[in-house]
Amino acid sequence: MKLQNHIKEDPNVDLTSLIDVIFLLLIFFMVSTTFDKQALLKVNLPEASEVEESEEMPDTLELVIDAEGRMFLNDQRLVDSEARTIRAAIEQEAGTQRDIPLILRADRETPHHFVVTSMDVAAQLGFSNLSIATDRGDGLEQ
Repeated sequence: MKLQNHIKEDPNVDLTSLIDVIFLLLIFFMVSTTFDKQALLKVNLPEASEVEESEEMPDTLELVIDAEGRMFLNDQRLVDSEARTIRAAIEQEAGTQRDIPLILRADRETPHHFVVTSMDVAAQLGFSNLSIATDRGDGLEQ
């Protein structure tokens, strides 16, 4: 019985299909990832700093929301708590300036949607310097 000698070939792994699968996964994750801004409005605590004062415009805007949802902008009561009313009042007070600080003071019993509505209006108007007034716990404000 004569056995034939087989010529041994080096094993060959075809990586083309593996590379295709990797590229498809990469494209899938790139397309399915959202690229929107995570924070449209930066919220930070107020800091002591010098702000260039303007004679015509107020140096800060202070929006106060009481426990019943009534809103006051720089100690003037707004007619209602609708977004369009807040927008009109802020536009009237600030004019075209969007870099002045906007301080939001809300009572701890204020319904959440009033605070969110006012923050949303500030973001839509382009205010990037929004501060939320808080209480340190010892009765002093921050």
